[in-house]
Amino acid sequence: MIALKITNIRQFMGKLLGSEDFDFFLLEEASISTYNTFRIDGHQNREFYTSEEWEDEAIRPYDFSAWKTMRPICFDLIKGRRTPSAFRFVLHLIPSHVDSILQKGDTAVSTEQVKAFVLNIKYDGTGLTLVTGTAFHTFVMDKTPDVLWDQAVRRFLSLKSIAYEEL
Repeated sequence: MIALKITNIRQFMGKLLGSEDFDFFLLEEASISTYNTFRIDGHQNREFYTSEEWEDEAIRPYDFSAWKTMRPICFDLIKGRRTPSAFRFVLHLIPSHVDSILQKGDTAVSTEQVKAFVLNIKYDGTGLTLVTGTAFHTFVMDKTPDVLWDQAVRRFLSLKSIAYEEL
């Protein structure tokens, strides 16, 4: 787990909300505080779908909503003349990308053992931080997946020219 301070918040927000750069993530949850506090539960709602739709992976491939579908909603809540007082997003890397992260290192941890590679994005009115995390289905002694995820996030930020400082 690493914590990174984003040094150019405006640029980062442009990439997060105004581009496809983060579209390979799923939204677990969001909280956006402007004139109200809006909370979004990214879990897909079982009651909304028919039984056939719920089981159809082409319609509902993940338990969480795709960031690319939630991004415009979050953008609409944030846009305006005034900066939000706070926001927080919890994003999960799309599961099909987990194996490519694990293959970059020497680990016995399998893709099936990794529940999620998580990226927490938090703005508190003064600064924006990213905190990485790894969730497993069972206890795992090997910390290599954590290190690989941290390295992947650093590479991603560098590739997208997003400036940060390690905390």
